[in-house]
Amino acid sequence: MSVSALDVKPARTPEREEFYQRLLVKNASPLWEVLSEVVPPQPRPHCVPFLWAYDVMRPMLMEAGGIITADEAERRVLMLENPGTIGTAHITGSLYAGLQLVLPGEVARTHRHAPSALRFVMESSGGYTAVNGERTVMQPGDFIVTPSMTWHDHGNSGIGPVIWMDVLDLHLINFMDAGFAEHHTQEIQPLTHPDGDAYARYGANLFPVDYQPERPSTPVFSYPYSRSREVLEAMHKNSGVHVCHGVKMRFVNPATGGPPMPSIQTFIQLLPKGFRGAEHRFTDSTIYCAVEGSGRTHIGHTTLEWKQHDIFMAPSWMTVSHEADNDAVLFSASDRPLQQYLGVWREEAPVRKG
Repeated sequence: MSVSALDVKPARTPEREEFYQRLLVKNASPLWEVLSEVVPPQPRPHCVPFLWAYDVMRPMLMEAGGIITADEAERRVLMLENPGTIGTAHITGSLYAGLQLVLPGEVARTHRHAPSALRFVMESSGGYTAVNGERTVMQPGDFIVTPSMTWHDHGNSGIGPVIWMDVLDLHLINFMDAGFAEHHTQEIQPLTHPDGDAYARYGANLFPVDYQPERPSTPVFSYPYSRSREVLEAMHKNSGVHVCHGVKMRFVNPATGGPPMPSIQTFIQLLPKGFRGAEHRFTDSTIYCAVEGSGRTHIGHTTLEWKQHDIFMAPSWMTVSHEADNDAVLFSASDRPLQQYLGVWREEAPVRKG
């Protein structure tokens, strides 16, 4: 195997070592000593493939519900930390993820912050979220967007727990030192729009004639799973199955055709029973949540067995292939839009085995 010139370090000599020490006290250092680390020949993610089993995490989340209140915690969340970057709140190099719990009768008070957030609902029979004055009921499988600096609160008027996966671009925001957050003057924000108003205005291929976007994020903040599932079935019937992806769709901002959030793209895919996908790889480290069914995903040399509600991640530029035991659906999220905007996103599919 050939070695890239970027991987070769110059020899260390006493003269060079002495020079490096003089540089150090001037807060400078030689690039040639770290060139292969800061300009790698190909991606070298610190994150590793990993799966968080829902039947393991759910009892711990419920235990958290018994030892800290929603008021005390602000948001009762168990962060999902990648074992390759433990202690940093990273699930991927750029994204944060966690499991949030709202118990019956509880309210997660209104606040807003610079990071954009998505909620992917796992359990709900009376949960709701409100974004900038409009409330939407949460159903399992729903994908809900909270754009940057929009007021949002959550509540549970049902009899069972409400649980969802959060994904935020907060590491990107913090990397740029651009983070802000604040509380609303009221615990629950005033509702200024009727339920379903955003979908009525923007979700049916119709827009008000004088529409002007207020922000780059989608004006439709709720994407119900019932509609997404219907689309997957129709595409499976009408278009067949992709060799790598099965039947995969991306969620879009209906005003632009772009991603729902500027920095996070979301996808949903159907893997028909018996599907055995070809290997492929891509530069956006990706978070997956199993919505339905069971199967396994091969990531590099690692195989992760998953079932409904399990969460797992695939690091950048590792080969990925999915298999389904029965009809299965995967939701996924990554920083692909930002990579595409910068012109650095790359995909290789399919990758021949062996």
